[in-house]
Amino acid sequence: MSNQSPILAPLQTLRESNRTKLVLFTLDNLIWPILLVAFVFFSALLPEIFTQYRNIRFLLYTSAGLGAITLAESICLISGNFDLSVGSVAGFSAMAGALFLTEWAPGAPGVSGILVVLCVGGAIGLLNGVLIAKMGVNPFLQTLSTLIIFEGGILVLSSQSVYGLPESYLWPGEAVISIPVINPIPVAIFIMCGLFVGLWFVLSRTRFGRAVYAVGGNEASAAEAGIATDRVIITVYVISGVLAATGGLLLTGFNGGATPTTGTSQLFPAFTAAVIGGISLFGGRGNVVNTLGGVLLLGTISAGLVMLNIDPTVIQTVNGIVLLAAILLYTVVHQYRERLLSDL
Repeated sequence: MSNQSPILAPLQTLRESNRTKLVLFTLDNLIWPILLVAFVFFSALLPEIFTQYRNIRFLLYTSAGLGAITLAESICLISGNFDLSVGSVAGFSAMAGALFLTEWAPGAPGVSGILVVLCVGGAIGLLNGVLIAKMGVNPFLQTLSTLIIFEGGILVLSSQSVYGLPESYLWPGEAVISIPVINPIPVAIFIMCGLFVGLWFVLSRTRFGRAVYAVGGNEASAAEAGIATDRVIITVYVISGVLAATGGLLLTGFNGGATPTTGTSQLFPAFTAAVIGGISLFGGRGNVVNTLGGVLLLGTISAGLVMLNIDPTVIQTVNGIVLLAAILLYTVVHQYRERLLSDL
């Protein structure tokens, strides 16, 4: 017979439940302690250099383009799909916008070039979404073909870098804002933060966002609940295309022009940042704000290795190791999380 008081038993159960919920919260937001450890590590190796305001500002600035592309990948993963074409969409959209302003419609205002970039990205996303949702094409095969088509399409448009673009077109990725007391801050940082907060609000506070999570969790059940799953998937891919194109626009401003390689190397970093940030590989779970931590972690590691004069090829290898570690960590965390949920 148990000696535990019948009054204390519910309290003990409540404490265990609260402890489990705390552990689950920590697991879901694990990226931030990891980011802190990485930042402290490089700060110790590079004292008085790594923690300088100028370095932190540059780290955030260089992360802006990747951040937008990571969001493009994240919303697809949450919906139970994925998009291998986010990098090529970013590059193709940016090149199309640059050529529109310099060759196809010279003299047009830079804002019109921005609209072209976003429309091209959205159109490619619409193509992906319709073929996946309406035609039943496998997302892997569809977005892989889109990746190949539009990565080659960049070179079809131009094999040369395009410079001499209007200031208004480069402004999102190039301009800085002077704030009293604080040193000038690149506009791209504000845009990146706005995109993360905006998409978080859409996914967590709107009916459409709840539908995205429902479709990602179980598409068949979502359809039975009356959710127009095809429409949700198509909309998700359109948003993904626009976000990827925004990333290409920010990278264009950062580089001062559109290059044939703009965005094309961003797929795997974006996928890595999303996974490290806790976006479920099985769909239906994840907080896009945490993917910002994944983006910053990759930026922190890259910046630290560059400052330590590590060979660029080694940095590429490290990025691959980080991706592998992220997948292994996610697998372990997912299994442990499922066990905890079964105990609630």
